[in-house]
This record gives sequence, C-alpha cells and structure tokens, in this order.
Amino acid sequence: MAPPTPEVTHPEDVLIVGASAGGLAVAEALRRKGYRGRLTVVGAEPHPPYDRPPLSKQVLSGAWEGERTHLRSRDDLDRLEAEFVLGDPATGLDAAAREVRTASGRVLRADAVVLATGLTALRLPGQDDLAGVHVLRTLDDALALRRDLTTADELVVVGEGVLGAEIAATARGLGAGVTLAGLGDAVMGDHLGGLVGGMLTRLHAGRGVRLRLGVAARSLTGEDGRVTGVLLASGEWLPAGAVVVATGSRPAVGWLAGSGLTLGDGVECDARCRAADGVYALGDIASWHHEGLGRRLRLENRTNAVEQAQVVAANLLGEDRPYVPVPYFWTDQYDVKIQAHGFLTRDAQVDVVEGAPEENRFVARYTVGGQVTGVLGWNVAKAARLHRRSLAEAFTPEKPHA
Repeated sequence: MAPPTPEVTHPEDVLIVGASAGGLAVAEALRRKGYRGRLTVVGAEPHPPYDRPPLSKQVLSGAWEGERTHLRSRDDLDRLEAEFVLGDPATGLDAAAREVRTASGRVLRADAVVLATGLTALRLPGQDDLAGVHVLRTLDDALALRRDLTTADELVVVGEGVLGAEIAATARGLGAGVTLAGLGDAVMGDHLGGLVGGMLTRLHAGRGVRLRLGVAARSLTGEDGRVTGVLLASGEWLPAGAVVVATGSRPAVGWLAGSGLTLGDGVECDARCRAADGVYALGDIASWHHEGLGRRLRLENRTNAVEQAQVVAANLLGEDRPYVPVPYFWTDQYDVKIQAHGFLTRDAQVDVVEGAPEENRFVARYTVGGQVTGVLGWNVAKAARLHRRSLAEAFTPEKPHA
C-alpha cells in the first residue's frame, strides 16, 4: 500500500512586497485558487498597481493620463480583500522570522513572504544634482519627463536598449529633436543581433533621430542647476534641454542586505521560485533555476513577472510546480511591433523563415550550435507565435527514463 499523501498546510497569511503587476498577479492567483487567508501587499509608490509598458509610449506621448495605466479599478482591488500598504517602501527583511520592516517603522509578519520589488534604474554621476535629467521607471518618472518634453527643444537619450529606443521613438513622434547615444553599434543590437539591430538603427535614423552609437557618455553638463547637455567620451558635446538616462537597471535588492537570503544577480531561488523556507521571489528580482535550461535565469519584463506569479501562487498552496517559461518580450517603436521569444543573442545565426525584411513583415529564427534558441516577429505577431513552437524542446525539462 502506498504511504498516505502528507497533508498540505496553507499559510494563514501572505505578505507580498511589491505592488506592481507581479505582486498583484500573485494576490489574484491566490484568490482564484480559493485561498481565503489574509493578504497584505506593500508598495513603495503611492499609486495602486499600474502597468509599466505604456509609460514609455502612451503616457509619455500624452495619449494616456496616468490613471489609465491602473491595472484594476478600486472595486476590483476591494474584492481581493487584501490590505494595500502603499507609499511605504520596505527597508528590511528577516527571512527566518518572515518579518518585513518599512520606511514608516511598520513591522509586518506573515507565514509566507513574496518578494516582487522590481528594478532600480542606473544613473549617471551628478545626475541627481541637475534638473531636467530623468530616468523612466515609475509613473511619476514618465509624467515628469512628459512635462519637460513640452518645453525642451532637444532631448538626449543615453542608452540604445529597448527603453532608450522606445523613448526616442515617442519623443520624435511629439516633434522633439532627439539624439540617441549608446555604447552599442546598433539600436538594440545587443538584444536582437545585427540584422534586426541594423533595421532598427535605420528606422530611427529615417525618422530623424540623430545617432551617436559606439561611444560612452562621459558626463553631464549644466548651468544654474539645470542640465545643458551630455559630453561623450569622443569629446563631442550634445546640447540638451532634457536628458533621459536609460543605460540599464539592477534588481532592487538593496533593502534585503542582511536578510539571510542569497543575493547574487537578484534573489537566488530554486526551481519553484523559493528563496528560503516560506519566502519566494518573482519578476525582475528573481534569479531562479530553470529546469529546462539547467541553469540560473533572471528575466526583466512584465510578461515574466505575471507568469511567474502564477507558479509562486501555486507553490504557496502546495502544488510543487517548477517555473520553466520560454522568455518573451515585445517592443513598439513608430509603426513597428516586435515580438521576441527565447534568447536572441548576437552570436546566433539568424535566418528569415517567413516574409521578408524589405516587406517590413518577417519572422527570423535564431540558431546557436544547431539548436533554435529564439524567434522574432517584425510586424507579424501571430506568425511569430506559431514559429515559437520550435523552441519547446530547448526549454522543456527532460523527463526521467522509466
């Protein structure tokens, strides 16, 4: 006779630190699964949970007001029967005691703690001393940059990655003069490789963006406390009425120093997104073991945060599920919509398998060592999803032999 299945004990209360899309998704998934225990959601910002992808596009352009980014109505949030502690950043965690301290002096304890505090934008030296220099991570960041764009004739964007490219595209759509500077030799070339990076570079140049690629930003210049430009390592000075620094970000784990958790590239977790007994992490800060790839992985995008939240909620309730996603992100720039599945590395062989670049609609397949590692769609979202099936083998854990 098989031994009896041990009874699964659900946590009586769950504390979620991070009130963005991932944190909200955990709370909603728990309630959908019938969890009736106490839920508390702590957020650093005063805003209710909102969507970040529109910040660099619809919010920055003025097409949306900030409230339109809110992920749920007040009534929807009330139906969760969760306590939202907003505008009170977490400042410390005792993982063994599952105890979180906040900036206001609160001490919150729970049977289970979920960490979803996202990213912190990197900044340039002296940036905080000059008005008109921005990062774009939060809703308030986007609104502040939008105000500056109404008066600044020239915008300099430092960073040629996805965020910098989206900001440049939006600002050009508003009629601003834009210079995009970055270390890479092509717009998003480090993310998408030479073929697509070259196409994006030509796209931005064709829309009037001045490109300064392959060169670092050395310093900011200012006068009377306001930014006047960016000095490049080449010696060239780029005049600016406003500057956006989009050179990258790091996991927001500074508050977890001394917590007892292992902090490397984010919060290190097992395949179930568990960082310690009763402590889980998800989204941008979670570095977890991907059983399909056989290695540690950390992803920075909204899709990952929401998908990972479903697995965390399941494991909180005893389902024992590994998290084995195929990575995915998208970007919209001008009239181009790009969907990327898997890993799209610079060293990959890139083959167009449907459509054609000259037609402005195509699917590209990325292969490394004979194995398909990524699929990209340029203005063909549905076709890209169909080709995504070729990635399944690379991301699926091997089943043990009988």
